[in-house]
Amino acid sequence: MPTVQPSLTMGIEEEYLLVDPTTRDLAIDPPKELMADCQQALGEQVMPEFLRAQIEIGTRVCHSVAEARQDLVMMRSTVLQMARKHGLALIAAGTHPFAQWNEQLHTDKERYHILANSMQGLARRLLICGMHVHIGIEDEDLRIDMMNQVRYFLPHLLALSTSSPFWRGVNTGLMSYRLSVFDGLPRTGLPDRFESYGEYERLVNQMVRAGVIDEASKIWWDVRPSAKFPTLEMRMTDVCTRIDDTVTIAAFYVCIISMLKRLKLNNQRWRIYPRTLIDENRWLAQRHGTGDSMVDFGKGERVPFGELMEELIELVREDAERLDCVAEVEHAREIVARGTSAQRQMALFTEATELGADERQALEQVVDMLIEETAMGLDLPEGVG
Repeated sequence: MPTVQPSLTMGIEEEYLLVDPTTRDLAIDPPKELMADCQQALGEQVMPEFLRAQIEIGTRVCHSVAEARQDLVMMRSTVLQMARKHGLALIAAGTHPFAQWNEQLHTDKERYHILANSMQGLARRLLICGMHVHIGIEDEDLRIDMMNQVRYFLPHLLALSTSSPFWRGVNTGLMSYRLSVFDGLPRTGLPDRFESYGEYERLVNQMVRAGVIDEASKIWWDVRPSAKFPTLEMRMTDVCTRIDDTVTIAAFYVCIISMLKRLKLNNQRWRIYPRTLIDENRWLAQRHGTGDSMVDFGKGERVPFGELMEELIELVREDAERLDCVAEVEHAREIVARGTSAQRQMALFTEATELGADERQALEQVVDMLIEETAMGLDLPEGVG
């Protein structure tokens, strides 16, 4: 039976934090009217998250990067305006610079009560925000084949997205501390290699029969077949503070899938490396973001991240041209040049303390920067954001 060629439709999900603009701390118990206003404006595209200080949005099924950007800008703009209406601010960052997870309240929904009871302290620590990108791949076996191959590239996307260097007021020294928190849960990290969709399905069914999960969405790998849609869902990345960076990562992801599909049509494929090796690059991205090097396993040596990114841009250029997202892919160069959100947060914190601010004051300045950059590139009325 011939493989059904993937549609390569896209969907992007982002998680945000609600902040008191006076204290710069999280809004632990935001007014219920805020979510009601968001849902009235955006319908099912906006939803509560595990903690009340969080809010999640998801685009429609989009047929191009440009369409995904348009929908994402509309949604982030709307949520930001609704937050402002209720006296709050919005930040897109993997972690809040100084909020305390033990002070947070989780959302009063049955699924979150179950999660809190099941995961106990691990769930209560989930004061983290990520971004997910779905790519439409209708053929189930092709979806698994793409998952096996695309694992290699996910640390590169993580490096571009990093936005979580602080945790509970501490400079962790990691660009993505969010990943360390999330890795505390079971069924996270890189997936195993599967020979077919049937093998993946047997794994899920075995776990369901054993009573460790009730359905496939309780598997929280860095990339997974979506349990709801015929998509391959990338979940490794931090939420990006600047919306242009979000779009770049989504563009890269769809172009990489397109490139792998193109290779397959020519009876070629990307080499499948052991998960242990890919995990090393995952760690290097988590630790350094774009600011150091990662391993080129073909060469067997570490290469500066900027050089790897140039190689990756050229690797997917044909696909970026066909998908009309060359500018979005090439924006990765700007991310490398100016630093990710995490790198900018740490630079501002260091500068503020060197100028005489104490650590709390410096962290408050970081929050102010996050508020400002979260609103960059949005369609906002004058004076909003």
